[in-house]
Amino acid sequence: MCVCSPGMAFQRSHRLNLLRLVVLLLVALAGIKFFFRDSFTLELHKHVSKDSEFWGDAGDTGQDTGPQSQALEVPAAKITALRQEPGQQVPRDVSATEMRLVHLDLKGAAPRVSYLEQVFPLLSQLGANGILIEYEDMFPFKGELEILRSPYAYSEEDIERIQQLAELHKLEVVPLVQTFGHVEFILKHEKYQHLREVERFPNSFNPHVPDTLALLKSILSQVMEKHRRSTWIHIGADEVFHLGEGMDSKNWMSHNKGDTGTMYLKHIKEVLGFIAAQYWGLRALMWDDMLRKISAGALRESGIAKHVSPVVWFYAPDFEAEQIGPFLAKYAESGFDAVWFASAFKGTTGPAQSWPPLSYHLKNHLSWLKVMQALPRLAPLRCQGIVLTGWQRYDHYSVLCELLPVGIPSLAICLQTLVNGEPPPPCCQHRASLHGRAHPPSPPPSGWPRALLPLSLPSPGGFTEETKRKVLDTLGFQSMQLEQSTCEGRGAFPGVEIYHMVEQVNSHLKESILKALEEESAIKGWFSPYHRKRQFGNPRNLESFGSKVLKLHEDWESFVHDLRAHLERVYFPDTVEEWLEENINPYLDQLRDLVRDYQAIIRLNARPKVM
Repeated sequence: MCVCSPGMAFQRSHRLNLLRLVVLLLVALAGIKFFFRDSFTLELHKHVSKDSEFWGDAGDTGQDTGPQSQALEVPAAKITALRQEPGQQVPRDVSATEMRLVHLDLKGAAPRVSYLEQVFPLLSQLGANGILIEYEDMFPFKGELEILRSPYAYSEEDIERIQQLAELHKLEVVPLVQTFGHVEFILKHEKYQHLREVERFPNSFNPHVPDTLALLKSILSQVMEKHRRSTWIHIGADEVFHLGEGMDSKNWMSHNKGDTGTMYLKHIKEVLGFIAAQYWGLRALMWDDMLRKISAGALRESGIAKHVSPVVWFYAPDFEAEQIGPFLAKYAESGFDAVWFASAFKGTTGPAQSWPPLSYHLKNHLSWLKVMQALPRLAPLRCQGIVLTGWQRYDHYSVLCELLPVGIPSLAICLQTLVNGEPPPPCCQHRASLHGRAHPPSPPPSGWPRALLPLSLPSPGGFTEETKRKVLDTLGFQSMQLEQSTCEGRGAFPGVEIYHMVEQVNSHLKESILKALEEESAIKGWFSPYHRKRQFGNPRNLESFGSKVLKLHEDWESFVHDLRAHLERVYFPDTVEEWLEENINPYLDQLRDLVRDYQAIIRLNARPKVM
């Protein structure tokens, strides 16, 4: 047995007290850091600059100072935390996460929630970890905004169900609200026509009318009220057509010594200021095309880099990292520390495209993989994620592009190509990222911090035989022909029946009907447009082709009946009718008219022609 002396006991007690004090100090410091972290992040400095040209060349990375303006200020007192309700998640820190968002463009062919319930598990299985939802008129707006709702808009319960399904399958939900351009779904209404930049065109907001920002605040508030789990919001802001052409804009520019770039950033700052002030922890994204011509100095002066990440989009099949680099370098110089990419798995090869070209979209993603590989040498930027866009319309007024079930094989190929080819996560490569267009290959500038210099990275794997086999097994196909854009086999994924039936429409409907109408000599000789107009014909000759035409008509009508049934399980009635009107009726109506005339004339029993 050991007996301690009083001196030894005192020393032990002293050491324990010191240890307790150190622990308390560490806890206190951690609390202080957590409390002030976001205040420091949101604090912006005012800058006073000289007048300068605001729009620069696309690749301009010069040290110009930008226009006279005040950086976006967000007083700390106005920053409010999202109200946490029972069961609600606290916004998680995803700043170091490379995300793969699948874009759901709901301005056309919005799927029923029951279909999303089937699709979300597949997206997760294929490698997606988020969805970017562009609601437009499918959101359940209420009150003064109810006029914006489609008759088939999702209900509030649907919005909640979508988020529950996403959470169940580990998919981050990012709502997209257009805040400048592509707002036809708003400005088409007479109630909001006075907010158009150019009165004739419903594309873009007039940023000088106070009602514009007030309306956007209402829209953003209603959307975010139903997306309290989300840690990201996308504000669109792309393709602001006709900006600067309205009389209000021309007057503003002449009185403020500004230009269209000045106006653009002024409006974006107001939108971002509202988001930052109202929603603590909410991160913003925006398409980058309008930023490409703005000088680095002007972007830096605006202060928007503290509040938003640009999403660099490019949909061409073959491009080099060197094409993206100038934009990335400029964004880094402008104060952005992170960027996103945007590729496309459908909806970018023609406004009326009904079948996605697989090789085209695969090449687009392989090109982005080369950019990802090159990013560390292009710019000191961190990649936060990539959006796989799947456009459903080119704008609110255009026809439907490829339906989602038809695009799933392309999506599977593109997702798995990214999963197989992406560089290691940030923890392994010190901020290596997913992006951009590019300068010629060169070593990183000597002034870059060591933490931003890349480690050696493996070459992207891309679309290997193993990747191909994973896609085929997941979708239930036996083989695929990329150049022919076809997958062979029965298939086993949500909407596969629509996939096969649309393929039949694309490959056989028009061809079979035109062949019957234009190549059948008996029709040309005894049932011409003249015969049909004058309502006469010889039954003996008509019957030589009648059975064949009637059978063709019967087969296609039965086919369309089945196709309609499958479409109705996935889509609302307006989508079903539109798709059939655009893709079936232009051809089948010709056959229907011929059969109608045939049946009417043959009943006349060879009467004289009508004069």
